Amino acid sequence: MHAEQLKASSRKWMTAALTAFAEGPESYDFAVHHAGIAAEHLLKAYLAGLHPALIVEARDFDSLLHATGHGTHASAPESRAKTIGLVEAHARVHKILRNQIPINKQALEPVANARNGVAHSGVHDITEVQTVFTTCLRLIDPLLAELKMAPDDYWGSYVPLHDRLIEERVQAARIRLEGKLAKARAIFEQRYGHLASKEREIVLATITQHSPRYMEQDLETTCPACGSQGWLMGDTHIEETNSPVVVFTPYVFACSACDLDVENEEFWQLGDLGDEVELSDSPEDFYGTWEPDPKFLPDDPEDPTIDANWEPDEDIYRDR
Repeated sequence: MHAEQLKASSRKWMTAALTAFAEGPESYDFAVHHAGIAAEHLLKAYLAGLHPALIVEARDFDSLLHATGHGTHASAPESRAKTIGLVEAHARVHKILRNQIPINKQALEPVANARNGVAHSGVHDITEVQTVFTTCLRLIDPLLAELKMAPDDYWGSYVPLHDRLIEERVQAARIRLEGKLAKARAIFEQRYGHLASKEREIVLATITQHSPRYMEQDLETTCPACGSQGWLMGDTHIEETNSPVVVFTPYVFACSACDLDVENEEFWQLGDLGDEVELSDSPEDFYGTWEPDPKFLPDDPEDPTIDANWEPDEDIYRDR
């Protein structure tokens, strides 16, 4: 459960993964399996650095006792402590580092599937090896920065391989995006090119009025392919400051007019469409039961050292 041990373990597993990948297709099963473990251990290293309890199974009380420094009360040794898996570790870290981590839940699924497939049944989809492998690399890079680990030390002699795989993946994503944009423009022209301007406007207003996919939150925006109203979809969180705001983080873009649907690596090639957006709704109105973090509340107005004329904002603190 110690962050330093998890960092060292991650480095060891990644070295083995890169070695296997470099050996070719006959070792790709080891490559995806070891890379998945390396990513999981580095995610846990970040969480354990905040507090060891963040990597244990919440329902296992003995594990929680060990993680919180009360292992003497546990009925099982620390070596048998139960920790979370790759998917949950990613979900917890992504909630904290959503701006830094480019891999969302959907992009992580092939990694988890490949690692589990090799570990439990000895099989994996060989056509997805490079996708799985480079997803692990792209997940790990920002974690190294957060953990203040030197990339050259982590990747070792495989730095050139790391750089080549990342660049190839970025170029491939750009090519796929351009293909999707071209196809969407052709579909739009085929569907609406014969319509007069006013008629087209009426038809599009009906077709594009609702988001084509369901996620926690959506936001209207202009489609980069056809110029119609499209939809950004993602989730929200509260940026806790002295003036807390609701922030929308998009992960997907879709347009009903031209069938453009972009997510994962292609989505991050859409420029500022992937940027976070501050919503105009107050946290109280948006979430209903939300209350501000006490550390951001003003000092007690009854304290004689505080300005006697200060009064709390009744609109903000009416439920407190």
